Amino acid sequence: MKYERMPIEIESPEEYGYEKIKYNLSESSIADQTLSSLGLTIPDLTLLYNEHQGSTQLRDIIASDAGVSRDDVLITGGAAGALFIIATSQLSSDDHIVVVRPNYATNIETPRAIGCQISYVDLTFDDGFQPDLSYLEYCITPKTKILSITCPHNPTGTSISRQALDSLVALTKQKDCILLVDETYRDVHYGTQLPVAASLADHVISVSSLSKSYGVPGIRLGWIITRDQKLQTTFLAAKEQISISGSVINEWIASELLSRKQTLLKETNAEMESRLQLVKSWVEREEMIEWVEPVGGVVCFPKITKEPAGGIDAFYKRLLNKYQTYVGPGHWFEMPDAFFRLGFGWPTREELLGGMEAISKALRDSEN
Repeated sequence: MKYERMPIEIESPEEYGYEKIKYNLSESSIADQTLSSLGLTIPDLTLLYNEHQGSTQLRDIIASDAGVSRDDVLITGGAAGALFIIATSQLSSDDHIVVVRPNYATNIETPRAIGCQISYVDLTFDDGFQPDLSYLEYCITPKTKILSITCPHNPTGTSISRQALDSLVALTKQKDCILLVDETYRDVHYGTQLPVAASLADHVISVSSLSKSYGVPGIRLGWIITRDQKLQTTFLAAKEQISISGSVINEWIASELLSRKQTLLKETNAEMESRLQLVKSWVEREEMIEWVEPVGGVVCFPKITKEPAGGIDAFYKRLLNKYQTYVGPGHWFEMPDAFFRLGFGWPTREELLGGMEAISKALRDSEN
C-alpha cells in the first residue's frame, strides 16, 4: 500500500495549533466531552484482552438499536478503523470501487493507497448534493466490489431519501457488489431518520462511531454492522491482526453512553437544531454565501458566490491570520475552495456567532 497524508489531516486544527484559533468552525463533531461532563467515573476495570468482536454488552446495545443480532456487530477503532478494515480486506489492485465525492477523506484515500480502480460520482451544488442514481449504476462494472456512500453526508449534511436507499440496496444486490454506507452522523438528524442500512440486506455494510454525534473522538470507538457472517469473519480476522481486541476502557465508556442514548440524543438534537437555525439566519443575511441546508449531522458546505476581496486564497489567509477563524476549505474534500465546511456543533454558540461574523468581514475586507 502507498500511504500519503491527507490535506484534511495536515491542515487540521490540532496540527495547526488550537491556541492560534479563536473561532474554530472547522470541526465535524459536537463539542468534545469529558468524563465529568458525561457523569462518568471509570471503575476498577481489569485490563485484560477484551472479547475480540467487542464486549457482549456493547454489541447487544448497538444491535438492538440497529435491528440486527449481536454477531452482526464488530467493534473497531473508530469509523476510520472500520473503513480501513473493509477496504483492505475487500479491495486489491485488480478491483474497482464506486465512491461519492466530496467525502470523508478515508473513504477515498484508503482505496487509493491500495491502488484499486476508482470511479467517482461527484455531487454538485446545483443538484442539492444528491447522487445521480442512474450514473451510479453506469459506474458499476464486473470488477466493482464496493459502492460507497455516506448518509448523512460529510461535508454537506445532506441525505438521500428512503426510496433512494432502497434503490441502491436493490441495485447492488443485482450487480453482486457490497453497498457500504458510512452512517457516522445518523444519530443527529432534523427530520426523518433512515434505518440502519445493514438491517435491510445481507450484502449491505453500515459503519458508524461515537466520535461525531457523541463528542468522544478520543476513545476511538466505532463499529461495522453486516448480516453476512462470512464478511464478519474476515473483518474479525483483520481486526485481530491489527489490534487483537479493543480497549476495555473505551468499550466500557461506549456502553455507558449508549445505554443513555435516548436521553443524550434528545438534548443533542435539540441543541443542534437550534444552532442550525443560527447558521440558516446568517446564510439568509449573507449575500456572498449560499448553501444546501443540512438535514443531518453538524456540518454544512456553504459556497462563496462572489469573489472575496483579493481572491479566494487571500480570504482564507485573512480569515485565519486577522480574524483567527478556521473553516475547512474545499480542497480538503477535492472541491474548489469557493466551498468550505462549516461545523456548527463543536464551538460554543458565542464562538459560532463570532466565527460567522468574522467570515462575513473577511469576505469583504481588503486588508490582510
